[in-house]
Amino acid sequence: MSLAAFIAAQRAQHGIPHAVSCRALGVSQAWLYKWVHGDVSLRRARRAAVDAAVAYEFARRSGRDGSPTITTRMRDSGWRISKNTVADSMRRQGLVARPKRKRRGLTKADRRARKHPDLLGRDFAPPARIDQRWVSDLTEIGTDEGVLYLASILDLSSRRAVGYALGVHHDADLAAAAVQVAIAVRGGDVAGVVLHTDQGGEFSGGELARVCAAAGITQSMGRTGSALDNAVAEAFHSTLEFELRSRQRFATRAAARAAVIAWLFEYNTIRLHSTNGMIAPVEFEHGRRRDGAKSYDQLRRRRRHARATDKNPAEAAAPPETLSEPLRDGHQRRAASGPAPPTSRAATAVATATACPPAAAAAAAQTALDLGASTGPGRHNQRQTRACRSARATQPNQDP
Repeated sequence: MSLAAFIAAQRAQHGIPHAVSCRALGVSQAWLYKWVHGDVSLRRARRAAVDAAVAYEFARRSGRDGSPTITTRMRDSGWRISKNTVADSMRRQGLVARPKRKRRGLTKADRRARKHPDLLGRDFAPPARIDQRWVSDLTEIGTDEGVLYLASILDLSSRRAVGYALGVHHDADLAAAAVQVAIAVRGGDVAGVVLHTDQGGEFSGGELARVCAAAGITQSMGRTGSALDNAVAEAFHSTLEFELRSRQRFATRAAARAAVIAWLFEYNTIRLHSTNGMIAPVEFEHGRRRDGAKSYDQLRRRRRHARATDKNPAEAAAPPETLSEPLRDGHQRRAASGPAPPTSRAATAVATATACPPAAAAAAAQTALDLGASTGPGRHNQRQTRACRSARATQPNQDP
């Protein structure tokens, strides 16, 4: 028996009022009446509607979207809702989008091959145009028939998977095939593109080098075993692992190939990407933009500030300081926070006098300047305020 049912039974069987039972048990009468009559408040109805909509959007893509993406889709449907509200609803319903998994790397460097320099230096900011910087990596997809390998090419400008290749061998031919597909998708003219990879043997092999040289592609390589040097490609394959590989087991390589191709099509045309301001990569390349969307630099600064405040609670408690553009002498001016405090006693007197009525301005300024020079800043400002008030009180009312 629940507590509310027990209180109701006490009144029915022994005639004990609800108020007495609630007072004795330390519960609210309003809570009891909600149980008796049902909660018909607008807040409860709104919460139920939000939970239903969030559960629908979560199941729409088989639980592969988190609160930011679900929030964007609900807003596109007409909802006025925040990301925190969606996150609270997911927490209440136990909807978890992405649990953490242990990472296992497949990179094996070829010690005899020539290594290309790192031309990106972990700078994965989206370029202004497409076909300027590509990133690539290989991953494996397990099946009952054996392992199937995927080589993918991503354009950093739109995060579109412009090329991919699937095969049973983890070698340079597979990487070269993915690059050839990307060249064909882009129309064949990709001269000047920087292709960034790790130092795996499949990327330093002769076949990929010949394909890149023929197309005018410059190769770039990060360090072996460092996921941060090729973070975008690693994150792309992590998304593939979460949204596809961890959710189903493939009986054959043909079934895995069909599922990967379908997922890549959805990734390019349907799935919302945070770097693009919640726009699918293909639509982003066609010029679509969302009003008020955060840019890549804004998102990076927000994450950096969040990490800094997590390490320093005092900084998190203090409001961030808003500054305008730097001045020519190197100083910065505070924006939208009122005028800067005067730096001299004369400037302070003028600022105080301008707050008085016109008739009292001159008297207040002269009184403030005639005060003793030995007083400190705080006492000096107090005397100026008193001088302004006294001058204002002595002036006749000039209102008509």
